[in-house]
Amino acid sequence: MRIRCAVIALLLWSLAIPVLAQDKPTGTMQIVREKVKADKKLLVAVNMDLTEKENQAFWPVYESYQKDLGLLNGRMLVLIQDFAKAYEAMSDEAAKKLVAEFLAIKGDRVNLKQSYLPKLRQALSDKKVARYLQIENKIEAIIDYELADKIPLVK
Repeated sequence: MRIRCAVIALLLWSLAIPVLAQDKPTGTMQIVREKVKADKKLLVAVNMDLTEKENQAFWPVYESYQKDLGLLNGRMLVLIQDFAKAYEAMSDEAAKKLVAEFLAIKGDRVNLKQSYLPKLRQALSDKKVARYLQIENKIEAIIDYELADKIPLVK
């Protein structure tokens, strides 16, 4: 049952990615973002099997991490928009800047996970920290797949 819930939640998450990238009125966009955040939180909650004590310690760390992760996701969205603007007449200089920013974002994502590791270890056992990072990595992989599927190669 847990696996089925995880698959359904991940599918919902992956379906939301194209919606997040579309130009929508601010109110509608905010509703979609909140829905995606709630779905992700539910996915994590269903798969973590936290005790009451772990719940109290984990969720503030989770919220803080998601806020910081949101900043990186915002940078990625700007990068995708910049790629789209430069796509038809991509210069070597534009490509160089896009690649540098892409790799910086990927590196910052790893650094973010590493910076939260001590906080997670204070809240959870090492096994549950590993589980949480697996969940985050699976979600990230789905998002990366969706982006790879939708973003064309440089001409």
